[in-house]
Amino acid sequence: MREAVIFTPLAPATPGAGADRPAAVPMMARGLFLLHARYGVLPFETLVQPAEQLARTGVPASRALVKDLTLVSGPLLADPAARKVFSQNGTPLAEGQVLLQPDLAGTLAQIRTAGVGDLYQGALASRIVQASAQIGGPLQLSDLRGALPRLTAPLIRDYQKDKVAFLPPPADGGLAAEAAFDVLAHNPNDLAAAAARSLAVAARYRAGGITSTAVLTDPNLPAGGPTLFPASTSFVTVDRAGNAVACALTLNNLFGTGRILPGLGFLAAASPSAVPQPLLAAGVAWNDRRKAFRAAAAGSGQAGAPLAVAAALMNTLNTGRPMAVPVPDPGRANVIACARYLPGESSQCGWANDPRESGLAVGSN
Repeated sequence: MREAVIFTPLAPATPGAGADRPAAVPMMARGLFLLHARYGVLPFETLVQPAEQLARTGVPASRALVKDLTLVSGPLLADPAARKVFSQNGTPLAEGQVLLQPDLAGTLAQIRTAGVGDLYQGALASRIVQASAQIGGPLQLSDLRGALPRLTAPLIRDYQKDKVAFLPPPADGGLAAEAAFDVLAHNPNDLAAAAARSLAVAARYRAGGITSTAVLTDPNLPAGGPTLFPASTSFVTVDRAGNAVACALTLNNLFGTGRILPGLGFLAAASPSAVPQPLLAAGVAWNDRRKAFRAAAAGSGQAGAPLAVAAALMNTLNTGRPMAVPVPDPGRANVIACARYLPGESSQCGWANDPRESGLAVGSN
């Protein structure tokens, strides 16, 4: 089964009074729960528990987190709740210092015991409504109750003997990634043309009045403008049966609105009504005849995310190795590849995080 689970941050139905920092409706909990409901094996509460424990006992601040904190420490630490989490005595955390999130641990414990629904129509939902008003991004109970992820068909194309699927709109970075992939399928070395095509497709689609198919096949698109896209992140995973997930996530800004919901411990994402949308890009390749996994890639790097996914998949499919060469700047990618497909007796799988960043790649054959 090939499906896309869409849970991009949503704007509230009506902007509230005093919304000086408009917040998005949180979607990740329901999105991951839907993914688990469709394909998960372990009880959902057992998957929440490790994150709860890490938030409660603390983790060393990573080099990547500290790097991001240095970029936005001024406005971020102006928020009292964020200052409590991301600083020591008002100074941004240094690498190795302990990041403690007791309020987040409490929220995760409530989700673990009461279920994800509590975040959207129970006690946690009521607390979110109250807390969101305090940080200038008010949400209503009706926003939370109506915030539903959805299942849809991915964008699928053929490449040699395999199929390749990309995230569909509204995650239109997947549409841009397919456009870049199409250029590379004809000329794997023309990265500049692939990048330009990806941004042109994204810009034209966002202008409205055109379908995914029409924009991908239009040979005369104007160049995409110099849009500043928000930050995002990504992960890929596959199990021994070849079940794979490639996921792109965002707060619609680095640290979202820069304000933590008091008492709940998590940052509010920026409302899509207030900021441009990121290019969320991810893709999975498989073989229909074998019913077997071949490769997966997910990207980040603002405007470079679509090309990162396209180039990572193209290099992997052509070489059989994950991250055979780094994807073009400013893009970053995470990749898993099985040269002889998975499942299989000699699958020859490998995985790689981008060597220029501080990601994590772990696994076992």
